[in-house]
Amino acid sequence: MFNRVGQWRTSTRAARCCTRVAPWLFLLSLAACGGSSAPGPTSPAPIPAADACNLIGGIASTLGLPILNGTECSADRSSVVLLNARTASGAGGACSGTVVTRRHILTAAHCLDEDVTSILVWLGSGDQIPAQSFVYYPNYRFNTPGVYDVGVVVMGADLPRNPVPILTSRDARVGEAAVIAGWGRDQLDRPATLRAGSTSISAVNAAFIETPYAPPASSVCSGDSGGPILVSEGGAWSIAGITSATSAAVCNTGTNFYQAVRHPSVRDFILQHVPNITQR
Repeated sequence: MFNRVGQWRTSTRAARCCTRVAPWLFLLSLAACGGSSAPGPTSPAPIPAADACNLIGGIASTLGLPILNGTECSADRSSVVLLNARTASGAGGACSGTVVTRRHILTAAHCLDEDVTSILVWLGSGDQIPAQSFVYYPNYRFNTPGVYDVGVVVMGADLPRNPVPILTSRDARVGEAAVIAGWGRDQLDRPATLRAGSTSISAVNAAFIETPYAPPASSVCSGDSGGPILVSEGGAWSIAGITSATSAAVCNTGTNFYQAVRHPSVRDFILQHVPNITQR
C-alpha cells in the first residue's frame, strides 16, 4: 500500500486523491534509485516538544497529544500553513505547506489535484487568503504514485511568516533527527490543528526520505501532506523533504514517505519557480 495523506473531504476524492495504491514492487524499487544512505547518528537526541514547535515558528500551546505523537503548536507565527483546495463543484481537500519566501509556499503536487481550480491559504486565524496561482511538477502523474510530488503555491502579497530554507547541499542521513509538522489528524482524529513532532530518518534514496511509525517518534497522518520534514544543517533547520505518502491505509503503522527536495528534477523545479529561495 502507498497512500497519499492529503485530507480530502469527500469519499470520491478520497478514493482518487488520497488513497492511491502502488504495488509493493514500487516501494522495493525505491531502494535502487541511487542517492545517499550514509549512516548518521544511530540514536538521535530527542527534540523537546516545545522546541519542535519553535522550529516552525509556532510556540507550543500544549504539552498534550504527542501530527501522531506530536505537540499542538500556536499558529500565530508558524511558517507551516493550511491549504484549502477549491474545485469547480466547491470544497476540495486540505493539505499543509511551508512558506519558503514571503510569496511562495512549498507543498506536494498531489495536493494540487488536476481538478483544483484555486487554493485558499489559512495562517491559523483571520480570513483565508486566496493564492494568486499554483503549479505542480509537469510530469507528476495524478492517481499514480511516484516521484516528483512537489508543487508551489504563489501569493499575490507578502505573507507575515518567516521563510524556511531548503536543503540542497547534502542528502538527509539515516538515523538523523528530524522534525515533521502539518495540519493533519492526531490520535483522536481531530483535524486542522497545527502540530509538530520529532522522529528519525530510517531510509534515504534519490526519490524519497523515509521515517517509521515507531512511538514515541512522531508520524504523519491525513492532512499533513505537503508539510515539511526538517533537518539541521549549518545552524539552520531546513526542508529536506515534502510529506507525500504512507505505506498503510491507517496512520499508526507502516512507513512515512517524503519527496526529497534534493532530487535533481525536484530541486530544479523548485528553483525555476522560486528563484530567490534560500538554500542550505
